[in-house]
Amino acid sequence: MFINNFDPVAFQVLSIEIRWYSLSYIGGILIGWILSKKLFISDQNIREKFDDFVTYVIVGIIVGGRLGYVLFYNYSYYADNLLAIFKIWQGGMSFHGGLIGVVIASYWFSKKNNHDTFKYFDIISLVSPIGIFFGRISNFINSELYGIETDVPWAVKFIKVDDLYRHPSQLYEAFFEGIILFFILLYFRNKKFAKNPGFISGLFLFFYSSFRITIEFFRAPDVHLGYLYYSLTTGQIISFLFLIIGIYIIIKKYEVKTKF
Repeated sequence: MFINNFDPVAFQVLSIEIRWYSLSYIGGILIGWILSKKLFISDQNIREKFDDFVTYVIVGIIVGGRLGYVLFYNYSYYADNLLAIFKIWQGGMSFHGGLIGVVIASYWFSKKNNHDTFKYFDIISLVSPIGIFFGRISNFINSELYGIETDVPWAVKFIKVDDLYRHPSQLYEAFFEGIILFFILLYFRNKKFAKNPGFISGLFLFFYSSFRITIEFFRAPDVHLGYLYYSLTTGQIISFLFLIIGIYIIIKKYEVKTKF
């Protein structure tokens, strides 16, 4: 068993605190940017525009992530405190909201440049697990999004929260939604049946949602929301919707190339 007493502040520059959570966003975006250009972009037209595209992605992540949290997880509070919506440094970002923001940004940018939108979706899908990994590790450091009480040997006590030993659900998500998902997508990327633009995006939605739904059974629900229908969390319900979308995309984009 382990006691979590990490400091969420990585270091200070003068009086400015630099937090691990901010570094996780920066690190995820930078590594994803580099890997995309080095490994995952085969279309020269997209390669030439990709640096500009990253700017759209960053805006989509921040705006979508924040609005997603406001609308999906804490609407009643922000409805009475509109200015608090802009205080991002106080925390409160939603992965699903960020995903929607990136989808909108990708669609807008691709149509503006007459490119195939699904090619952008696939590139983002391939590198998103990297950002998810860093994000969940920072959640663990911050003692947030922790798991339910347990007595398993690897249980963690988040002393900033309470004296209970809990599932380190952040690490479960970092492992499955980050590392495992990354290698699953790499494996399928070069398969003949996965060559249609959009197939990788569908796989990302399917596997991410499957992992998220499963792991949330070990994760404590948001205190102000609790469990919703049939002891399901908000994250599980939203993930189920994305799971259905993923299955639909996979079916539509599935292609078997026959050798003659």
